[in-house]
Amino acid sequence: MSSSTVDDRWDDGLIARRVEEKAAQPHEVAPDPVEDDGLPALGGRYGGSLRTRLDALHELVGLSRTRLAGDTLAEAGRVLDEAAARQRLSARHTVVAIAGPTGSGKSTLFNALAGVPVSETGLRRPTTSAPIALSWSEGSAGLLDRLAVPGRLRRRPLAGGAADEDLQGLVLIDLPDHDSAVTAHRDQVDRVLGLVDAVIWVVDPEKYADAALHERYLRPLAGHAEVTFVVLNQIDRLGTDASDLVLDDLRRLLDEDGMALGEHGEPGATVLALSALTGEGVGELRELLGRFVTERTAPALRLSADVDAAAARLRPAYVSDGQTGLGERAREDFAARLAVAVGATAAGEAAERVWRRGAIRACGTPWLRLYRWYERLRAHGTATDPRQQAPLEDELTARQRVEQAVRVVADDASRGLPAPWAQAVREAAARGADGLPEALDELTATIGDPAARPPRPAWWPAAVLAQVLMTFLQLFGALWLLGQIVGVVEPGLLPPVLIMLGGVVGGPLVEWACAAAVKGPARRYGQEAERKLREAAAACGRARVLDPISAELMRYREVRDQYVTVSGTRSGARVARLGGGGVGMRWGGTRPGARLR
Repeated sequence: MSSSTVDDRWDDGLIARRVEEKAAQPHEVAPDPVEDDGLPALGGRYGGSLRTRLDALHELVGLSRTRLAGDTLAEAGRVLDEAAARQRLSARHTVVAIAGPTGSGKSTLFNALAGVPVSETGLRRPTTSAPIALSWSEGSAGLLDRLAVPGRLRRRPLAGGAADEDLQGLVLIDLPDHDSAVTAHRDQVDRVLGLVDAVIWVVDPEKYADAALHERYLRPLAGHAEVTFVVLNQIDRLGTDASDLVLDDLRRLLDEDGMALGEHGEPGATVLALSALTGEGVGELRELLGRFVTERTAPALRLSADVDAAAARLRPAYVSDGQTGLGERAREDFAARLAVAVGATAAGEAAERVWRRGAIRACGTPWLRLYRWYERLRAHGTATDPRQQAPLEDELTARQRVEQAVRVVADDASRGLPAPWAQAVREAAARGADGLPEALDELTATIGDPAARPPRPAWWPAAVLAQVLMTFLQLFGALWLLGQIVGVVEPGLLPPVLIMLGGVVGGPLVEWACAAAVKGPARRYGQEAERKLREAAAACGRARVLDPISAELMRYREVRDQYVTVSGTRSGARVARLGGGGVGMRWGGTRPGARLR
C-alpha cells in the first residue's frame, strides 16, 4: 500500500518517533496553484484535522504491519490510497452519484436535473446498464477516468439559465440499479459508490423500506450522512397526506439505520420528497445541490467519513479493555519466581549454615572435632545414589519454574490488550525465555557458590587460641594426676583436678560462645549471598524478558495514541452507530423485496 499524502519511507523499528521529528523539523509548504476564482485548479492539500488524521493513519498502518494481518489493515490502506488519488484530481468539482433500486426513477431525475434527456428511461428493466456522467463544467476528465466512465457516456447539460451557474463544478453520475438481476451492474454500483464524493439515493413509495437497500447500503454508510441525499420520488402517485406519512416513515427507518438527519441546523443526511416526472420538488433539490457544490467540502467530508469508518473497523485491534501494562508488582513477582528457580533462598541458607559450621569447627573442642571426623568417615559413601539423582531433579524443576515465571509475567502484561498485541507480547516473552534457564545456570556458575569458601572474622584466631589454652589445661591437669599416680609428683589431688576441670568446662564454653557470636555475621553473610543471586537473576530476566515485553507495550501505546488521533473527535460518537462497518466493505447479500418495519 502506498500513499502520496505522506512519506512512504517509514521505519518499522521497535519504537518509531517520526511524528515528533516531523513536528520538530521546520519546512515550507508551497502554495497550491489557483485560478481566477481563488479555488485550487487541480488537486490540493488536505488541511486541518483531516491532514493530521491521515498522517496518523499512515503512521498507524506502518507501525502495525508486522503485528496485524493484512486484511485487518486493508480498509485503512484503501482509504489512504483513495485520499492520495482524490488529492491529485480536481478540487473544483464535486462528484455526486444517483443510486437506487429498479424502477425508482433515477434516470428520470437525472434527466430532470440535466434539463435534457441524457439517460434512457423506460419500462424495460434494467434500463441503465453502465454509469453515465453529466458534467456542468470543464476539467472533470481525470475524475471520470478514475470512475472508469467511458467517453461515449460523458454528457453535458442543456446550456443556458441561471441554474447552470449554480451547478458549476457538479459531476452527476447515473448508476445502474443496485438490485439489478445482472451481477455486473451491482458490481459497478459498489465500485463507484466507494469513489464518489456524495450520493443521492432515490427511492419510491413501494421500495423505500426495502431491506436490501437499508442493510446493504444505508446502514453501513450511516457515517457518511453529511454527503448523503435521500430522495422520495414519485410523490405524484400519492396524495399530500400519504406523501407526508411515507416521508416520515422513511425518516424513521433512516434513524434506525443510525444515519443522522440534517434537521434544525444539525449536520446529517438531506431527506426530501419530489416527483421527477412532474418536476415538483426538483427545483429544491437543484438549489440544495448548488449550495452543496459551491461549498467544495464534499471530498473532505467523504474522506473524513471514510477515515471514521476505517477507525471503527480497526477499533478491536487497538482499543484495550481496562488498564494495560506491566505493573511493579508483576515485575517483583517475576523476579521472585526467578530467584526461587535459581535457588537464591536455599543458597543463602546454605551459606549461613556453612559459616556457622566453620565457626564451630574452628572453635570447637578437639575431642568433639575428632568424633565428628570419625562419624563422617564411617558414613562415607552411604548417600551416593541420592546425590547422583538430585542434580537431574533440581535441573528439571528449575527449568519448569523459569518457564512458569515467563508464562505468568506474559499473561499479566498481555491482560486486557487487543488480541494481536497480546499475542505480540507473549511472543516477545517466549523469545526471551528461549535460553533463559541456561543463562541463569551460567550466571550462577559465574557468581560461584557462596558456601564454598566463606570468609573468617578477625576474632576467630583469638577463639582458637582460647580453645588451645583450654585443651592445654586439660592435658596439663591430666599429666599432673598421672605423675601423682606413678609417684613422680608430690601427692595433692585438688590442684590438678581443678585445672583439668577448668579446661574441660572452658572448652565447651568457648565453643558455645563462638556459636552464639557467629549467628549475626552468618545470617548477614547468607542474606548477602541471597541478595546477589536474586539481583543477578532479576537482571538476567529483565534483559531477556521484561525489556522486550516493555518494548512491545511501548509500541502498543504509540499505535494507540495514533489511533486516538485517527479516530478524532467526530468519530467517537459514530463508532457506536457504525458498528465496525464502512465504505469498501463487502456488501452483504439481502433478499431484494424484503421490507423493514
